[in-house]
Amino acid sequence: MSAIDALPPIVIQRRDRRDARADRAFRWAMTGAGLFVLIALAGAALSMLIGGWEAFETFGLSFLTTANWDVGAREFGALVPIYGTLVTAGIAMLIAVPISFGIALFLTEVAPPWLRGPVGSAIELLAGIPSIIYGMWGLFVLAPALSEHVYPYINDYLGEIPWLGPLFQGPPLGIGMLTAGLVLAIMVIPFISSVMREVFLTVPTRLKESAYALGSTTWEVVWDIVLPYTRSAVIGGVFLGLGRALGETMAVTFVIGNAYSLSVGLLEPGSSIASTIANEFAEAIDPLHKSALLALGFLLFVLTFIVLAAARLMLAQLQRREGR
Repeated sequence: MSAIDALPPIVIQRRDRRDARADRAFRWAMTGAGLFVLIALAGAALSMLIGGWEAFETFGLSFLTTANWDVGAREFGALVPIYGTLVTAGIAMLIAVPISFGIALFLTEVAPPWLRGPVGSAIELLAGIPSIIYGMWGLFVLAPALSEHVYPYINDYLGEIPWLGPLFQGPPLGIGMLTAGLVLAIMVIPFISSVMREVFLTVPTRLKESAYALGSTTWEVVWDIVLPYTRSAVIGGVFLGLGRALGETMAVTFVIGNAYSLSVGLLEPGSSIASTIANEFAEAIDPLHKSALLALGFLLFVLTFIVLAAARLMLAQLQRREGR
């Protein structure tokens, strides 16, 4: 007979009631935490929508399709900030995803054990650097170097390529959408590579050892074993980095140029939603101007929500395919 069975029935009943109350309290507390997130999310979106309603009501759909942003004339269009946000985030992901993939593979499959710790710690330190430091480094170090040594070459040689050339034509100012994309890439690499490294470590060692025993190369093990096993988590990490790139403010504000001009040239200065809000919100006296900035914030919220929702749908489809 156990010690619990030896207790009087009244004591066991009291303890059962106490445990039931604790379980209910825990369940309600966790439910409240989940609802708090939803309420905060809905409250933020609703407050920005209400604040930006005057701009939506005044300009209608032309607010999304107009490139003119003139505070004095009270004409506001969100096309240039939206375009700049999408372009800089796209550049960042094109650069960051392959590099992050290489870093994660190096730390999990290639690097000797004594090197994995220092390199992993360095990657984590990059994630802890404030974004304003990245912006200052980009403005005072990266931009002058690109302007003097890289962008003139890109403009002279890549700018002559048919169809692709217009993307790389422009004055070698050093600041612009390409520079902003480079800085964003450096900022999101630690997040994406850390997620990839952690999920790569979850692959059972027996699977990889079996593949090596059959004569597979490191690349074949990675492509045929590691990636299929961790595909869903890798995609989730990539979209997590994309969400960070879309909403970054200070680093982009320093190096994008903050010019309201719509150009396909990546060397040209541009503007993003976050940089526009950061530059003008403190000086927005006109109610319509402030409403336009809040409307931009709501558009950024919607854009980020669409990206994350697309990631969830993609992961759900992958999980269904894996279940089949």
